[in-house]
Parts: sequence; structure tokens; C-alpha cells
Amino acid sequence: MRRNAGELEKMRRAGKVVAEMHEKTRAAIRPGITTMDLNKVAAEVIERRGAVSNFLGYHGFPAVICTSPNDMIVHGIPSDLVVLEEGDIISVDCGAIIEGYHGDAAYTAGVGEIDAASARLLEVTERSLFAGIEQLTKGNRLHEVGRAVQDVAEAAGFTVVREYVGHAIGTAMHEQPQVPNYWPGSPGPTLKTGMVFAVEPMVNAGTPETMTIEDGWGVITADGKRSAHFEHTIAVTDHGPEIFTLP
Repeated sequence: MRRNAGELEKMRRAGKVVAEMHEKTRAAIRPGITTMDLNKVAAEVIERRGAVSNFLGYHGFPAVICTSPNDMIVHGIPSDLVVLEEGDIISVDCGAIIEGYHGDAAYTAGVGEIDAASARLLEVTERSLFAGIEQLTKGNRLHEVGRAVQDVAEAAGFTVVREYVGHAIGTAMHEQPQVPNYWPGSPGPTLKTGMVFAVEPMVNAGTPETMTIEDGWGVITADGKRSAHFEHTIAVTDHGPEIFTLP
């Protein structure tokens, strides 16, 4: 769906809230903090900015962010029992609604000093995100996003998760069409001005296979190796991609 100028402005505002959630939670990450502490930081931003959480209550999800450490890929539930330790990595996925319009973005950060292999995983995953974003130009085809993500990740020796993908976004957090992080075998829809997508590569250090844990939410790597996740909300414009969720 193509969004008009008024709709895009509301999505920019939602994106700014998400960007602040990123800034505040990233600043709070340190050894000894719990993932529930991060949720409280994010919830304060939503309340202060007069936004609404699009995560809280989504299919019963109990928090305003997802916190996914180490081998957890996505959808981790914040908890007082999950204490971050030196050398961990953690994905923090944030969302917000302004006047009915959604923003959605994620980042992965190190906790204190992290090893070189983890640092490289984070760097490559974020680089794959921006390679995908560069494809969101008027007249291009949507699945070029996934081709670009896959090329960057696999060239570095990593794998791309297949079961979870990006998506269009607007008056719902997850809209059609989906945005694969790999080349699915067809070029997909032609991109037009006013389309808005959440692009979110999930890149694994080992195999791409996944498992869901007992709570029914958290998704982990099948081989126990680490995973990174980066995401932005982006509009297709006449002048190229516009990222709404940049800090």
C-alpha cells in the first residue's frame, strides 16, 4: 500500500519514538542489568512521548520490547531473571504507534567487551541491513532487498534465517507483502513512492535453522551459536529510501 504525505508524517513521528527507545535502551546496556530493566526504560519513552506500544498485547506478548540475548534470534520476553553478563550480545526490538501509524526497528549490541567473532557478526548484520535498504528505490523490485542482504551475510561466512522476515508496515505492524532476507526465486512487487517497509535481517554465526523455546515466543538458533538482528522502518520516496527510525 502507498501512503500519502500525511500518513508518512505520522510514521516519521512514530519512527522518532522508536529511535529514542533505541538510544535510551542502548545507553542502559551494561553487565548486571536485566532485560526487564531495558523494558522499563523503553516503556518510559513510550509514555513520555504520548505513543502506544505495538508490541504489548500483540497476540498476548507481555512487554513493550523484545530482548533476545546471544543464541536467541528474536521475540525474547524481558525478564527480571535474565541478567546480562560481560561479553553477551543482545538484540533489542522496539515499536511504537502514533495516531494509528507504526514504527518498528531493532539493533543488536554488545554487553561490555565482546569477542572479535561476535563483533564481526554484529558489523556484518548491520551492513547487510543497509545493503538491503539501498535497494528500496522507486522502480526497483522488492526482492532485491533480500538478494543484497544475503550477498553480504553469506560472503562473510554467515547464514540468513529463512523462517522470519521483514514486512510492509503502516496502520498495522505487520502488513503484506513480506520482505525476505534472501533471494526467494522471484523479483517481487515493483517499488513505488509511498510504500513503507520494515527490513530486518537476522543473521546466524552457524546454521540458519531455528527452534522456538518453551514459552512459545523466544526463537533460538538450532545449533546454539550466536545470532544478530538489525531492523529499520523505511519509506520509498522519489529521492531514494528514507529511514524513519534512525537515532
